Amino acid sequence: RRMFPTFQVKIFGMDPMADYMLLMDFVPVDDKRYRQVTFSVPHGAWYAFHSSSWLVAGKADPATPGRVHYHPDSPAKGAQWMKQIVSFDKLKLTNNLLDDNGHIILNSMHRYQPRFHVVYVDPRKDSEKYAEENFKTFVFEETRFTAVTAYQNHRV
Repeated sequence: RRMFPTFQVKIFGMDPMADYMLLMDFVPVDDKRYRQVTFSVPHGAWYAFHSSSWLVAGKADPATPGRVHYHPDSPAKGAQWMKQIVSFDKLKLTNNLLDDNGHIILNSMHRYQPRFHVVYVDPRKDSEKYAEENFKTFVFEETRFTAVTAYQNHRV
């Protein structure tokens, strides 16, 4: 399944002529498993959705294999990345631990923080010496989410 909403970012400050790779990964926010509690109110012969909240339901499941999603246009020149909004609309998530399609594997009902990485493609022959200098990680806390397989809210 594709991540919704799609992660999009506007990039600036790159060397227009240099090559960069863009990638994302996901890290657990905490060591908890959650469940969604929906509160309903009587409305005639049926119950209407009223509100919903997340409650801790226990300790987290074992961590899933760490995977990285490379933006399909990587590598590309800084000028290309900076000319428009970069969208990770091809990024796919799964809860299937046996996935062999390269999708990002997440545990359902766990909270995750997406991380966005920019990697400078260093043309020097000894570029591995500078590996720690050649990338930058960005974390936007407002992108945290709870991975689900189905929504409890009928309005979603």
